[in-house]
Amino acid sequence: MAKILIVEDDLTFVQLLQGFLQKQGHEILAAPNIKGGLKLIAQHPFDLLLLDYRLPDGIGLDVLIKERETGSVVPVIIMTSFNDVRTAVKAIQSGAFDYITKPVNPDELLMIMHNALNGKKKPVETTSNEQPEFIKGSSHDSDKLHEHIDVVAPTDMAVLIQGESGTGKEYVARTIHSQSKRAVKPFVAIDCGALSKDLAASELFGHIKGAFTGAIADKKGMFEYADGGTLFLDEVGNLSYDVQVKLLRTLQERVIQPLGSNKQIPVNVRIITATNDDLVNSVSEGDFRQDLYHRINEFKIQLSPLRVRDDDLDIFIKHFITQANRELGRNVSGIVPDAREILHKYDWPGNLRELKNVIKRMVLLSQTNVAGADTLPDEMLFSISNHIPQNRDSDLKAQNEVNEKQLIQKTLLQVKYNKSKAAKLLNIDRKTLYSKIERYGLDS
Repeated sequence: MAKILIVEDDLTFVQLLQGFLQKQGHEILAAPNIKGGLKLIAQHPFDLLLLDYRLPDGIGLDVLIKERETGSVVPVIIMTSFNDVRTAVKAIQSGAFDYITKPVNPDELLMIMHNALNGKKKPVETTSNEQPEFIKGSSHDSDKLHEHIDVVAPTDMAVLIQGESGTGKEYVARTIHSQSKRAVKPFVAIDCGALSKDLAASELFGHIKGAFTGAIADKKGMFEYADGGTLFLDEVGNLSYDVQVKLLRTLQERVIQPLGSNKQIPVNVRIITATNDDLVNSVSEGDFRQDLYHRINEFKIQLSPLRVRDDDLDIFIKHFITQANRELGRNVSGIVPDAREILHKYDWPGNLRELKNVIKRMVLLSQTNVAGADTLPDEMLFSISNHIPQNRDSDLKAQNEVNEKQLIQKTLLQVKYNKSKAAKLLNIDRKTLYSKIERYGLDS
């Protein structure tokens, strides 16, 4: 039995959800707004938080952020309408365990809750005996990705993985580690987006007893746990400036200094970082240190979003069906053509993470060994059948990037890859041009 807090302003929905979850043996408390939710959180220890995204006095993300700032690791599930899927994906970047769309399917909710309640643990070490489940597609993008992994994995170079949320950045990092000389040593992953500014330095470098209020005992940081192996810093762009300074010093001098201590501890760690933002922009805006950017970007891997990898989609669908069968004890062999067509038409704002969740839902709800379109989320069926464009806040940005790439490529060909001439014609400095050439993979 778990103690669960529901923060939701639809009282009818709360009553239905509360009754359903109580029948499953859970203890439920509810609040209609953020203020009431935070008050209950201060009064009770909860095992799980179910937060509506849109609330009368803010968004559920506000509760999530305040919880993470206190150092809480209680799993959070965001409940949202279908049109807010992209926003829900951003919530995951802020530390949410998962999201579920309304109207809520009971079996799907129980599945996500089970995963959340059984996943409350700190970043763990993995070794070469725990190979990542990373499937190779058949597209050009996939071939290029694995070529880059094969080349960089045996080295000790710092790798920066860039891509939208849900594109598999951690899987790539784990694959690099498993193919490296450090494979028998620890792989430690930490989500920088879920760390508060006050706790990030402690999580990374450790602290001694009494270093700050609440430091009741000595604590090892993630660098020490990863010693000899690989440390993966997801959403590295979220680190505060002060922590960036400490991180740069650690990478340059290969020593850490726990908070409150005068002792320096040598560490031997390979660093792999990931971001869903363009850190070049963060550097130009002063939010990310340029020297740290160059230190973590010895080799960059750019992951393509699922919506441009249609050639790989069927491979991923098959893989996630196999995975879901194993996890759920089912025996689904495939999906009907109509459902497959819908999956190909959808634009996947949550990328591979969303596809995995949808396939797992289909396997869970399928009454036969072939999953039908009726097992897809109703909102997905509705949006496809009515040709409703997805509320993608990156549409304009993506189109601009396509146009920019084409213009740079055309100009480079025109001047026979003379980058000085190209920069002059494009009216940008050479440094910016080099950055864009690297980003778009336009090296001659």
